[in-house]
Amino acid sequence: MATYARLVARQNLVLLLLFVIGLAGCSSAYYRAAESLGFHKRDILVHRVEKARDSQEEAKTQFKSALERFTALTGFKGGNLEEKYQELNSEFERSQSKADEVRKRIDDIEDVSEALFDEWENELSQYQNPSLKRSSQQKLKATRQRYDQLIATMKRAESKMDPVLLTFRDQVLFLKHNLNAQAIASLRGELDSLQTDISALIKSMEVSIREADEFIKSVGGPV
Repeated sequence: MATYARLVARQNLVLLLLFVIGLAGCSSAYYRAAESLGFHKRDILVHRVEKARDSQEEAKTQFKSALERFTALTGFKGGNLEEKYQELNSEFERSQSKADEVRKRIDDIEDVSEALFDEWENELSQYQNPSLKRSSQQKLKATRQRYDQLIATMKRAESKMDPVLLTFRDQVLFLKHNLNAQAIASLRGELDSLQTDISALIKSMEVSIREADEFIKSVGGPV
């Protein structure tokens, strides 16, 4: 138990140090510091894919919640419409925040993957053994192909967030300035389209999440 506690404490310290270094905004310095602590670019890539996967899972849950709030408001029969607007606006803001987080996670993956593949490619020239070099080249090719598939899937899911957010923003703004039956009618008119868009978004995110799990497995990381 004591050994486990020390391991957790060390990991927390490492993460804190890396976070502080990351605040400086220099990727190369971050990677050098991470490697000096025993965390290589491959480890960082796996960690960032895990983070992106988790962010997509959270975003999926949030967009479902926003749709439920939107749907409930279309059935508004009376009461405090200002209060309902505030609830819908809060759902929109949380959805926007989760979408921004997903985008950042994808950017982080692209940053470290570029550094990893550049390093890997450059280090191929250092091999003296032709057989080992070919093996490393093959592994690099396979890893890059899996990565390209992953990032394309993630970006497809990411692209489906914008139509949903734009619709939400329009309806929230219209409701803000028209707290009346006309605003509710506008919400009802967009409900079918919004349900279709969110359904497509969720399916795309689920595919992306599965792809992330497969990528993590393929490079030897935990799921």
